[in-house]
Amino acid sequence: MQTRKLGNTDIDVSLICLGTMTWGEQNTEQEAFEQLDYATSRGVNFIDAAEMYPVPPKAETQGLTETYLGNWLANRGRRDDLVIASKVAGPGNGLSYLRNGPRLTRSHIRQACDDSLKRLQTDYIDLYQVHWPDRNANFFGKLAYEHNPDEAFTPIEETLAALTELVKEGKVRHIGLSNETPWGTMEYLRLAREMGWSRVVSVQNPYNLLNRSFEVGMAEIAHREHAGLLAYSPLAFGMLSGKYLGDKWPEKGRLTLYERFSRYTSERAADATRAYVELARKHELSPVQMALAYVNSRSFVTSNIVGATTMDQLRENMGSADLALSAEVVDAIDAIHQEFTYPCP
Repeated sequence: MQTRKLGNTDIDVSLICLGTMTWGEQNTEQEAFEQLDYATSRGVNFIDAAEMYPVPPKAETQGLTETYLGNWLANRGRRDDLVIASKVAGPGNGLSYLRNGPRLTRSHIRQACDDSLKRLQTDYIDLYQVHWPDRNANFFGKLAYEHNPDEAFTPIEETLAALTELVKEGKVRHIGLSNETPWGTMEYLRLAREMGWSRVVSVQNPYNLLNRSFEVGMAEIAHREHAGLLAYSPLAFGMLSGKYLGDKWPEKGRLTLYERFSRYTSERAADATRAYVELARKHELSPVQMALAYVNSRSFVTSNIVGATTMDQLRENMGSADLALSAEVVDAIDAIHQEFTYPCP
């Protein structure tokens, strides 16, 4: 398994990161253990979780994902040789049951971190990430930014100061962002430089063949500021597997089960997916592995976060780490991208 440096740290993380957001909803604890055993046996040393997981978020399941991961870490004794990432939730998104509505204030961040540490059964989190901004910004598929000068939000200064405290106390080794914009990322970096606070080492944003928007404003930041992309939804919620084409809705498919996942189900998204699937089959490639291998090949990507609900899916996903796409396939992918430019935000 190839590894890459996590930002400007001395930590090497596997090219493939194991995503966990289905654990506690679509996957049992036993299945989570099976995924962890297999992934780590294949060289994966990077596991990504969040306090709000599993998804879709519900009060009765909140925290189960971290609990499963913590139980596995305690059972297998693997804590020190793995890189564990988690996230603190931002406001909104129906999480009123979590601290009466999470915010990115000092008190919320400290409580969230302490609760995650207990569930994970560890003294420290290697990478602690802000799950989404505490302000109006373009994330979760939103494109049209509308500025409200009277908006009430937690200043980034307070958020970063609180995260820096956690680093100084040894509860967190490094910090990262998620669902963040170019302005937000640079603001965190500016404050870190001017105040001597902890520096962002990664940004976890969506990136896949249907949504390459990271390339526009964020890829240069990833390179120049050593804050590489942790790519989530690399298969666009499974859309790029091709299993939903032809108006097919697999019984246990995420897009079948949960109406909230509509980001990649438009007619234009289906047309683009069809083109990518046909390209893969023309070159005798798995559509899944071709889509993942393209993400793996991008120089601004630090790690590709793959999730699965079945072991067959996980095995196929892992296989992408060994696939190098030919120049012909990459050129064809870019040609399709020119025809279907950003079909999904």
